[in-house]
Amino acid sequence: MLTGATRFSVIAALAVVPLSFLVVLFHAPALAIFICSSLSLMPLAGILSSATDQISLWRGPAIGGLLNATFGNATELIFSLVALHQGQLELVRASLIGSVIGNILLVLGLSALLGGLKHRVLKFNSEAAQAHATMMALSAIALLVPALFVWNKQGAAGGLSADKALHLSFGVALVLLVVYVGGLVFSLRTHESLFRAVSDNPEEPTWKQWSAALVLAGATAVIAVESNFLVGSLHAAVHSLGLSPVFVGLIIIPIVGNAAEHGAAILMALADRMDVSLSIAVSSSTQIAMFVIPLLVFFSIPLGHPMSILFTPFELIALTVSVLIATVISSDGKSHWLEGAQLVAVYVVLALSFYYVGT
Repeated sequence: MLTGATRFSVIAALAVVPLSFLVVLFHAPALAIFICSSLSLMPLAGILSSATDQISLWRGPAIGGLLNATFGNATELIFSLVALHQGQLELVRASLIGSVIGNILLVLGLSALLGGLKHRVLKFNSEAAQAHATMMALSAIALLVPALFVWNKQGAAGGLSADKALHLSFGVALVLLVVYVGGLVFSLRTHESLFRAVSDNPEEPTWKQWSAALVLAGATAVIAVESNFLVGSLHAAVHSLGLSPVFVGLIIIPIVGNAAEHGAAILMALADRMDVSLSIAVSSSTQIAMFVIPLLVFFSIPLGHPMSILFTPFELIALTVSVLIATVISSDGKSHWLEGAQLVAVYVVLALSFYYVGT
C-alpha cells in the first residue's frame, strides 16, 4: 500500500526523470541538465525513503540507516573515483569533507528542525547516538592528528615527502577500515539491542521485505544515473553561475550528490522516526570518513594519482567543530526544533566561510 507521500513521489519521478533524460539526449546546456537532474533526485528521495522505512520496520533502524547511507554514498564513491582518475585531488578531498559535515550539520539539523516543528520532542536511542558520536570523534582524530604532527614538524602538510605521506596515509586508512568493520559487527551483531528504536508509536511494515528491497535497488540505480548526469554538468553549470571551485567541492557537490539520503532522513524525522534519521545522517558521515576515504587512498595508487590523507587546516577545523556540536546535541537521546536550527546555523556559517575563502 502506498502512502500519499509515496504516491506523490512516484508521480513526480515519472514526470521529471524522463525530462532529465531528454535534456541529456538532446545535448541541452549544462545548466539545464544540472537543474533537471537536481530536481529528479528529490522525488527519488521520497521513493528511497519509503523503501528504507519499510526495511527498517522489518530489520530495525540500524540496518535501515546503514542501507540508506551505503546506497547514498555509492554516488559519492563513484564521483570520487572519476575525479581521482582525472587527477582532481583537491576536489575529491573537499567533496569528502563536505559530505561529512553536510550530513552531520545540514541533514541532521534539518531533520531535527522540521521534525521538531511537527513533533514537540523527537526521541532516539541515546546509547546508539553515543556509539555513533564516538566513531565520528575517532575519525576526526585520525584525520586531524597526523596533519598536526606534519604541520608541527615541517610547517605545512606539503612539506612532507610524497613517500612518507603515502605511508602515513596507508597506515591511518588501514586503522580506520579495521575500526569501521568492528563498528559494523558491534551495531549489527554483538550489541544489536543497543541500536533498537525508541518510539511511542510503533509501526508495522506494509510492504513485503522483497518488495522494499527491489524498490530500494531500482531507486538507487536511477539515482546513480541522475547523479552521473548532474556531476557531468556540474563544472560548466557552476561556472555559468559564478561560483568558486572551493565552494563547489565543499558545499554544492555534497548537497546535490547526496540529495536522496538527505530527503530520506528528513522524511523519517517528519514521521517521528528520529532513530532512522540519526542513523542515516551519522552513519553516512562515519562511512565517508572511515570507509570511503581510506578506500580512495588505496584506490588512488592504481588510478595513477596517489592521494594522501592530509587535508587542509580549514577542512579539518570544519570537521572538528561539526563533530563537536553534533556530539553535544545528540547526547541526551532527544531533540527539538531549536537544536536542529543550531546545527543548520553552524553549517550556514561554514558555507559562508567556504564561499568567501574560495573567491
